[in-house]
Amino acid sequence: MVEQAEATPAVERAAPNELARWHIRAAAFVVDVLPGFAVVATMTLVWLAVPLRSAWWWLSVSVLAAAALLTMINRVVSPTVSGWSLGRALMGIAVVRPDGASAGVGRLLCRDLAHLLDTLSVFVGWLWPLWDPRRRTFADLLLGTEVRRVEPDRRPVGTGRRTAIVVSVAALLCLAGAGSGVVAVYLPDRAADRTRDVISTQGPKIVTEILTYDPKSLKQQFAKAQSLTTEKYRPQLVKQQETVEKGHPVVNEYWFTDSAVLSATRDKATMLVFLQGHRGGGNEQRFITATVRVSFVKAAKKRWLVDDLTVLTKPKPAKGEK
Repeated sequence: MVEQAEATPAVERAAPNELARWHIRAAAFVVDVLPGFAVVATMTLVWLAVPLRSAWWWLSVSVLAAAALLTMINRVVSPTVSGWSLGRALMGIAVVRPDGASAGVGRLLCRDLAHLLDTLSVFVGWLWPLWDPRRRTFADLLLGTEVRRVEPDRRPVGTGRRTAIVVSVAALLCLAGAGSGVVAVYLPDRAADRTRDVISTQGPKIVTEILTYDPKSLKQQFAKAQSLTTEKYRPQLVKQQETVEKGHPVVNEYWFTDSAVLSATRDKATMLVFLQGHRGGGNEQRFITATVRVSFVKAAKKRWLVDDLTVLTKPKPAKGEK
C-alpha cells in the first residue's frame, strides 16, 4: 500500500504576462480616480457658491488644487517611483510596455490625457478591451501600453488599509465641503432673508420717526430720533436738529409710500424709502415728497438702528403743488 500524500490547497497566482481583465482594470481606475474626483467636484461647487476671494473661496480652491494634484501624482508619478498606483496595487495590475518595461512618467501622463479619446468616442474606447486581443483601450493603442496582472507575492503589503484611509479622507473632505456650503452660503442667505423681512416692515417706520417732528414736542421727538441712530450717525443728526431748533420750526410730518431693500446681510441692510408728507400748518401748509437711502445696523437686543441717511431727492412740493 502506498501512503496517500496530503493535498495542499491551491493558491491562485497570476500567470506571467497575463493581461488584466476589464472589470479589474475598471475597479483599479475607480479607486485611483473617484476619491479625488469627488473632492474636486465638491470643492468646485463650494468655490462657485461662496463669495469671491473670501476665506471660504481660498480654502475651497486650495483643497481642490491639492486633490487634483495628489490624484495626478498617484496615477502618473507613483507608478514610476514605487511601481504602483493605489488602485492598481489593490487590484494587482501594472501598466507596462509590450516588452514588460516600465511605462515611465511621460508615457503614463500622456496615456491619462489620451483617455479623453476613450470618452469622446461615446465611451467606446473604454469598452474596447472587451474584444481587443491585447485588452487595450484607445489610449493604450496610441501610447503602446498594456495592463497586466502581477503575481501576489510581488504586490505591496498594506494596500487595503491605505485605500481605506484615502477613501475615508476623501469622504470627510466632501462632507466638510458640504458643511462649508451650508455655513458660508445657506445660513447667510437665510439670515439675509430674515433681515429683508424685518427691514421691509420696520425700516420705513424708523425713518419717518426720525424725520417727523412737531414744535409742541420737539425735545421729546428729537431725543426719540437720536435713540434710533448709531453713535456714528448720531452727531450728524444732532447737528441737523440744532439747525432746526435755531430757526423757526414748523410741523414736519412724513409717511412712506413705498420702499425697497437694496442689500441685506445678517447684521446690516440698505434700503430706499419714498416719502410723502406736509410741512407747516394752516395757510402755509404744503405737501412734499422726498427719497432717501438708509443704512441700518443691528444693535444689541436685536434692535435695528439707522447708521446713515442720505437724501437722494430733497423735499419738494408734491406733484400739482407750487
